[in-house]
Amino acid sequence: LLVESGGGLVQPGGSLNLSCAAFGFSSSWYHMNWYRQAPGKERELVESISPYEGTDKTYADSVKGRFTISRDNFQNTLYLQMNSLEPEDTAMYYCNVVIFGEYWGQGTQVTVSS
Repeated sequence: LLVESGGGLVQPGGSLNLSCAAFGFSSSWYHMNWYRQAPGKERELVESISPYEGTDKTYADSVKGRFTISRDNFQNTLYLQMNSLEPEDTAMYYCNVVIFGEYWGQGTQVTVSS
């Protein structure tokens, strides 16, 4: 089970920190991912982090330099720090893991608007 939180309404240029708590498995063993889906658009991969120490990270070009993925294995939680938010970042954000199948959280809404 994956449970996201931390979304909300923020002005352009603002920041949000999303969390994804994992239950029922040890998330430290797996690549963990953040996806987003804007209205009328396909779901897209935002960032991915490697297992354990999370030293390898993959970023979408649209968020490079603004978003940072991290993980706290003790808390079994994944994070997405989002800075310099833009209206184009408005979307539902989902946490994702693949363990013999693909699992998704319920999503958390991020709206960037003045």
